[in-house]
Amino acid sequence: MRTRDDTKKLLDPYLVSKLRRLDLVARLVVEGFVTGLHRSPYHGFSVEFAEHRAYMPGDPIRSVDWKVFAKTDRFFIKEFEEETNLRAYLLLDASPSMAYRSHSGNLSKLEYGVYLAAALSYLMIQQQDAVGLLVFDDRVRRFIPARSAPIHLRVLLSELSGRLGAGESSEARETRIGESLHRLAERLARRGLAILISDLMDDPAEVLQGLKHFRHRQHEVVVFHVLDPAEVAFPFQDESVFVDMETRERLSTTAWEIAPEYRRRLDAWRRRYRRTCREHLIDYVELQTNTPYDVALLRYLEKRGRLH
Repeated sequence: MRTRDDTKKLLDPYLVSKLRRLDLVARLVVEGFVTGLHRSPYHGFSVEFAEHRAYMPGDPIRSVDWKVFAKTDRFFIKEFEEETNLRAYLLLDASPSMAYRSHSGNLSKLEYGVYLAAALSYLMIQQQDAVGLLVFDDRVRRFIPARSAPIHLRVLLSELSGRLGAGESSEARETRIGESLHRLAERLARRGLAILISDLMDDPAEVLQGLKHFRHRQHEVVVFHVLDPAEVAFPFQDESVFVDMETRERLSTTAWEIAPEYRRRLDAWRRRYRRTCREHLIDYVELQTNTPYDVALLRYLEKRGRLH
């Protein structure tokens, strides 16, 4: 039996990152998550008609197909199969700023996002949900339509695996989150769930307009806002040179002098996202790259539960 400590290890981003195979990571994270729940989330599926079989003693009377009985004078039971409950798209930000990690032993924001997307993909397909993937930076880099077949998980994990270990780009490329969101919102015809995994390092007005576009088209939206702990705490003290990972601009400064103003602006920036998302019924979840994965997985299940 898996112990509580074992379960915690499976949800720890740093420890999980030591595993090399993404399929194994996804499975173990989800298993660890489910083990930690008081009851399994795998219930409540809607169904569609599959086939008939002969009535057996003990079968519920409500399952008898009375139209068939009227034609054949024999009792048959309608069997059912699980159908896709939800159509979801994972929107993964792969822009240069996502490659940031404050210490060599930490996960980058992109690696954290990849592991989270892999675990969500595994969980969704286990629940017979259809899941697709959009990877973007300054433009859409990869689009995989939503499917629910188990073999589809291999396609998703293969694409995500290729994003692991992505380092800082030497090319100056600015994020275009808002543009990518607008394009996908127009592309999705059927209502579903959009899950954005990003550091949101772009003009908030543009990002929020893109998210509102999804809501305008009746999609549900969850935003996982991923930051490095150092981006939140700003622990730097000495004279430093900060380099913008997207524009390559350099800023020489004394870190402790700008720290109060940095934290003030960061708090205002996060509050703006939090407030606007709440006003437009968008789930906004703040994560850091050391946040256990169960926080995000539980928020996804809560959202999924409200949609049924």
